[in-house]
Amino acid sequence: MDAYRERLVDPLLKELLGELPALMLVGPRAAGKTTTAARHTNSTIRLDQPRQAAAFRADPDSALSELKEPVLLDEWQEVPEVLGAVKRSVDLDSRPGRFVLTGSIRADMDTATWPGTGRVVRVSMFPLTVSERLGCSSRPLVDRIVAGETLLPARDSPDLRGYVELALEGGFPDAVFAASQRARNRWLGSYVDQMITRDALTIEQGRDPARLGRFFEAYSLNSAGLAEDKTIYDAAGINRRTAVAYEGLLRNLLMVQDVPAWTSNRLKRLVRSSKRYLVDPGLLVGVLGVDVAGVLGDGDLLGRVLDTFVAAEFRSQATVVEPFCRMFHLRQQQGRREIDLLLEVGAGRLIGIEIKASSAPTSKDGAHLAWLRDELGDRFVAGLVLHTGPSVYGLGERITAVPISALWS
Repeated sequence: MDAYRERLVDPLLKELLGELPALMLVGPRAAGKTTTAARHTNSTIRLDQPRQAAAFRADPDSALSELKEPVLLDEWQEVPEVLGAVKRSVDLDSRPGRFVLTGSIRADMDTATWPGTGRVVRVSMFPLTVSERLGCSSRPLVDRIVAGETLLPARDSPDLRGYVELALEGGFPDAVFAASQRARNRWLGSYVDQMITRDALTIEQGRDPARLGRFFEAYSLNSAGLAEDKTIYDAAGINRRTAVAYEGLLRNLLMVQDVPAWTSNRLKRLVRSSKRYLVDPGLLVGVLGVDVAGVLGDGDLLGRVLDTFVAAEFRSQATVVEPFCRMFHLRQQQGRREIDLLLEVGAGRLIGIEIKASSAPTSKDGAHLAWLRDELGDRFVAGLVLHTGPSVYGLGERITAVPISALWS
């Protein structure tokens, strides 16, 4: 990686450090949190390095007072006493822009070491989006939809194969900017292996890495899906209790993230189960060893890869847009109607997203969006059928077919 890529979260960090005393940047391991945070701070302390950690273990309050602010406290969970020192310092002096904390996995899970509520504000950061990889300065698609702007594809919009290639590259900087495809695949495989065999044990001792690995493989095969719990734990050869524990562990590792079901008193018989997602589509390479040809030759896997890819792009955008944006999915019982993603933006207004591995979707592909539009009226902002073709065109009132590349155009 030869140069820093501006991240979506950079303007937000700058703004919040001008108004708040302490921030915590949270996200998956190796997503680039430390590199980004260091660009907004004057001092960096790596608490996973024994020589730097020693002073903070001995007297964290004194050690903090010697540093030029803003201070980055990286891997703070290695010396949890430092958070108490941050709390005490902020209580005495609440000037903005004093501390940024970054850490992996265990971050603020242990409530016994968490005095930060009301003092340390969390900011989420996920792996690279395509716009970040390319160095684009485009506004998040959600903002453009809400503003009613004309949506356009990227100048060099990919074809179906190109989208799959982008998805399987993933967004972890060390993988994206690897010198070769072979090196990228090895990095992703090593990442999954280390998370399962080492990092998982830092959260829960005694877990069997082999069984956890089988569960993660079964989960990955069902990314962007609503498979019954039993389907997944039977495939992994474990019982329900173990599966629940493993899924919680993977969430805490920030390798997976659920998208909850959207519900409404006006619409009956909606499924309430969450939709499971890998947090980054590149993990499919690490856990399953899939390649572009394999994905293109498997219709079910192709749909999951594109859905996981698009959801990852929106997930990153949702952390920075205004008004506040939340992601949901919608499905009626027996699957009569289903919408891949719903984005709720301020005051319950909704954007519906369908994702199609097609270069020329028709009005039939937007039928479920039209149904939701008619049910919600003015609360329905817009419906997008995201597709792999080159063109933008209307499919009905407030429903538009748009190339996936509009996410970063």
